[in-house]
Parts: sequence; structure tokens; C-alpha cells
Amino acid sequence: MPVSPSSALPRIPADDPQLDVAEALLALLRDASTEPRPDIQLEALTLAVAADLPVLLWGAPGIGKTAALTQLAAALDLPLTTVIASVHEPSDFSGLPIVGDDPAEQGVPMAPPDWAVRLVRAGRGLLFLDELSTAPPAVQAALLRLVLERRIGALRLPPGVRIVAAANPRSSAADGWELSPPLANRFVHLQWTHDHEVVVRGLGGTWPRATLPRLDPHGLPEAVDFARRAVCGLLTARPALVHRLPSSETRRGGPWPSPRSWEMTLRLIAFATAAGSSRDVLSLLVRGTVGDGPGLELLASVDRMDLPDPEDLLADPAAAVLPERGDLRQAALDGVVAAVRARPDKSRWDAAWELLVRAVRTGAPDLVVVPASTLASLRREDWDVPASIEELAGVVSLSRRADEAAARVAR
Repeated sequence: MPVSPSSALPRIPADDPQLDVAEALLALLRDASTEPRPDIQLEALTLAVAADLPVLLWGAPGIGKTAALTQLAAALDLPLTTVIASVHEPSDFSGLPIVGDDPAEQGVPMAPPDWAVRLVRAGRGLLFLDELSTAPPAVQAALLRLVLERRIGALRLPPGVRIVAAANPRSSAADGWELSPPLANRFVHLQWTHDHEVVVRGLGGTWPRATLPRLDPHGLPEAVDFARRAVCGLLTARPALVHRLPSSETRRGGPWPSPRSWEMTLRLIAFATAAGSSRDVLSLLVRGTVGDGPGLELLASVDRMDLPDPEDLLADPAAAVLPERGDLRQAALDGVVAAVRARPDKSRWDAAWELLVRAVRTGAPDLVVVPASTLASLRREDWDVPASIEELAGVVSLSRRADEAAARVAR
């Protein structure tokens, strides 16, 4: 770990009080720098913050959730306001009734707390709701309007204020409660874990730097169109996923699909697309909004959107570009065979064989075994066998012998 040079040490006279010396030592321990470092957790968090969606970080005590939020606020130059939800009353979030000169004429206004007034005056900031899972149900109910509508009493938080919360699982929270389904459904849930290398390097004085994603200004319409097609395409095919309240109390306190959470998902896909984020980051965000099951279905649907059109592949097999990823290449080849089956023709059948040969030359040979077997079964009696099939015969034969050997071992 790096050690500060002696020239960087503060000049402290020998007769200074020991508490002053201790303070100088603490200042040195607090001195740290940041560096750009790939971190999918941090990127997902900053992307959700940029999308102006409430984020809830889940993690064991001491995992570094509060430290991450402090560093995020400093990196984004946002004043940090921390509110421990469990030590507040419901009226602290809904507003305290203040009786005026003429209640019958003017009503009874709801006075907001001082921290909300400071945020409104600043016009921007990061509101950190800590220890959310230790807040009793009455306080959670009072938080609903704050999280969704950004209202506290008679005040409305300005657009420059972002909301991030943190919670410990009920098993590790002191007097913990499960989150109520209405409150849980308003958050993007991110599981916060520690990275050994990040912790070691951070203790050495260098932590990862949180930066807002760089959105491509020229690709915004395409990003919105892509996000809408992805979400609407899945929900059209799977209408049962539009709203699915989990049956268990624990799962209701996490991410689950509803029209509200699908709208949040659409926004996150648009931001991730415009920022060019990786699939791992998108996976964290999508599964943290609608849950693992629906989220994985959506990711699979997004993958299929990137597949080449089978008709384009059949039209010019010599220039065809097949996906690199094995599962996507398999799906593309299966789509080609399905297209030939739907409209069988000798020229299309020959083009499909040419594509399979191209797939063997540019990728894993075992991916063509099933498509080749299916394509062979589509042959008509008057169709001549193309010469290119000879290049595939060995691959299919070898795969079948391997399957038969595996079956004998299993028996």
C-alpha cells in the first residue's frame, strides 16, 4: 500500500497537545484519491441516478453502502442530506400541521422538516434515506409520497434532487421490517456487494471514481425507440407479466413487475442504450426493477432483437455476418432453418447449407449439429445434395458418436 512521503506530513511542533497530533494523524488517514475503474455496481447506480429514479441499495451491514453514497455525492458535486428513516415519525415526512390565523379560511398547512427546506433552497442535492428496512410500517407509508411524488408537506423537491436509499436484509437488520409492496415497487433495487480488489486498493488510498454516464446526444431517439420496442414486445407476448404481485411477503419487499416498474424499466433501457452500457449493467438494472424472472425474460427478448433477419441471411449467405455469442448464433441458425421450413425452396435450402458451412468455419462446430439435422429432413426428392454438405458431414457424425458414447456411459 502507498505510504505518504515525509514531505507531505503536517508540521507539528513537539509541544502541541496530543489531541492536535491525533487530529493530524486522522487527517492523513482520511486523505484518499479516486481513479477511473470499471465497476458495474457503481455504473448501474450512477445510471439510475441520472435517470432520476429512486434507488435502494441492499447489502449486509458494513459493506460500504454509506461510503459509496458519500463518494457519489462528492463526485457529482451534490450536497448530501442523510435522513435515518427509522428514527423519524410519520409526520416528519408528511408534514407537521401548523395552525394559522384563520384555519377555517386558510386551512391547516403542513410544515416540512428543516432538511427538506434546505434541499429546496439549494435546488439540487442527493437525499440519502438510510436504514430503510428498520422503518416501521407507519413511516414507510409516509415515505410513499416522498419517494414517488417528491413531496414533503407543502413542499415539492426540485428536479435537481435525487433520492437513494439503503437497507439491510431483515435477517441482519436491527428490529428489521419487510418493505411494504407499495414502497418497494417505487425503487430500483440494487444488491450491493464488496469487491476484494476494490476494498484493498481503497484502503491503500485509492477508491473507484463515480461518474455520470456519457449519453450520446445523437442517439437519443433511437434509444427511446429501442426501449419501447423491447418492453412492449415482451409484454405483448407475455401479458401475464404486466402485473404480478409475489405471493411471499419477503419477495413483495423486493422488485416485482407492475405498470409502474415497467415504466421505470423502459427508462433505464433507454438510458443504458444511450450510454452504451454493457449487458451486465443492464441486467442489474432490469432485474432490480421487475425481478429476476421477468428481467431475464426481457434480456432474452432484447438479445433476440439484435438477431439478424433470417431472410437477409438467406438472400446473401456469402456476405452474412453471424453473431459471435454462441447462444445468439444458435438462435440465428435456428431462425434460418425455420424460415426455410415456412417457405421451402431449392435455392433457399442451398443458401441455408452455405450459411451452416460458414458457421462451422467461423465458430464452434457443435452449434450447427441440430440445424443441419433439421435442414436435412426438409430435403425434397428432386433436390440435389449440395457439395458444401460434405464439409458438415464429419461434424454431424462426430457429434452423434459423442452423444451415443455419453448415453452408453450414462447407462
